[in-house]
Formats: sequence, C-alpha cells, structure tokens
Amino acid sequence: MSRSPRKTPKSAGLQLGRAVAWPATPDEAQLDRVPNPQAGTDYLVRFTAPEFTSLCPVTGQPDFAHLVIDYAPGAWLVESKSLKLYLASFRNHGGFHEDCTVSIGKRIVAAIKPKWLRIGGYWYPRGGIPIDVFWQTGKLPKGMWVPDQGVPPYRGRG
Repeated sequence: MSRSPRKTPKSAGLQLGRAVAWPATPDEAQLDRVPNPQAGTDYLVRFTAPEFTSLCPVTGQPDFAHLVIDYAPGAWLVESKSLKLYLASFRNHGGFHEDCTVSIGKRIVAAIKPKWLRIGGYWYPRGGIPIDVFWQTGKLPKGMWVPDQGVPPYRGRG
C-alpha cells in the first residue's frame, strides 16, 4: 500500500515544494517557519552547515566556517529549505565572522521564537588564526540533553 507524502499546511509565500531563486543577500532571503507538531514536548533540533561561506568585508576574499545551530523549538520550526537558501545568501555577503554568526542566530530567533537557541561558528583560519564565535539566547528547558557540538578545536596539521 502506497502512502501519499505528508502535506505541509499551505502558507502564503512558503518556499517549500516549489522552485525559488537564490537570494542575492541575507537581507533579501526569506526564512520560513512551519508549525511544530510536537510543540508540547521539549526536544532539540540541530542544523549543521559544514561548508558555510561568506566574504571578508575588507579584502573580498572568501571565508569558510562550520556552523552548528541547536535550538529547542516552541510553537514553530525553521523550514530547512529556507534555512539552506538563507545560509547560501552569505556567499556574496561581506561580513566579519562575529557579525555573520550572531546575525544568523538572531534572525532565526526572530523568525521562530524558540525556547532556546545556540549557534557555534567554527571559522577556518585566515592569516593563521581560526576564530570561533558562539551565541545563545533563551533558557534551556530543565532536564534537556544537549550534546557537544562535535567540532574539535583547530589543530592545524598535527
């Protein structure tokens, strides 16, 4: 017996299930949310973007990071396709590591109002110095298990 795919509630402007253009800038990117079907349960959602890229705002050279976004959802979830498009919009965006990492966290919080969110931006070295940026908001629900983000400190070649 074949089951039809689970339908997502239709929402005006939702990017899910249709072709959309890549956003040119983070400000132009649309970050969608969908209702949390487990809103009464405390749990953790993790998004990992190991190939995040942006541009240095001074030199225009590419910067690379491994992002880990953990959140305890409330009434809303981040729709993953829109998150991918949003993160990709940074590829031609000039921003310092700290600004990119924190602004991504703040934008997600504004869109879905999670109970708790943390973002770790593990930036690859430029000029011989790796930069790691961490930001969080909200209060972690009592008793919630949050695993380590799993990104080891930068050790160079050995």
